[in-house]
Amino acid sequence: MSVIVIEFITLDGIVSDPDGSAGTPLGGWAFRYGREAVAGDKFRLGRTLDDGVLLLGRATWQLFSRLWPGRDDPFARRMNAVPKLIASRTLTDADTAAWANSRILADDVIDAVKHEPRDVVITGSLSLVHRLMTEDLIDEYRLLTFPTVLGTGDRLFPAGGPHADLECLSAEQIGAAVLTRHRKAAR
Repeated sequence: MSVIVIEFITLDGIVSDPDGSAGTPLGGWAFRYGREAVAGDKFRLGRTLDDGVLLLGRATWQLFSRLWPGRDDPFARRMNAVPKLIASRTLTDADTAAWANSRILADDVIDAVKHEPRDVVITGSLSLVHRLMTEDLIDEYRLLTFPTVLGTGDRLFPAGGPHADLECLSAEQIGAAVLTRHRKAAR
């Protein structure tokens, strides 16, 4: 089992509001490069979504549950079919009907991740990512870096955050962005 974080990110490490849905002044930065810059399986997840599980925080799940169910391309079919675990204290089981295969985590998210036998993919959900970082549970980062510097916003790797040694697995230009894959360095 691996825990894989996928994020749209700027050159200065900002991950907040890439699509503009949060209404921040500089939001929508990833979409300024066109829909093709963000559409499809840009993170090269492939069979990982077929065999794994998607872990989302409440806000990301709510955003995605409004977007993905109405889509019917090959990647959307994978996103709609993958089991989805939601880390939320406010959503109810009735809410999960908005997006197929969604389930609210009854247990602590850290315990759930530690005991999950499948690969876990996390997208967005920054507070959840930061919690998993603190527990040293993230095995791989797949980052789609856009040539934008915002200067303000929420950072994937915050100042004062936990130390991590990573090794680069690959780097590939995808349109205006670069997809990099990093994993925990061998100790």
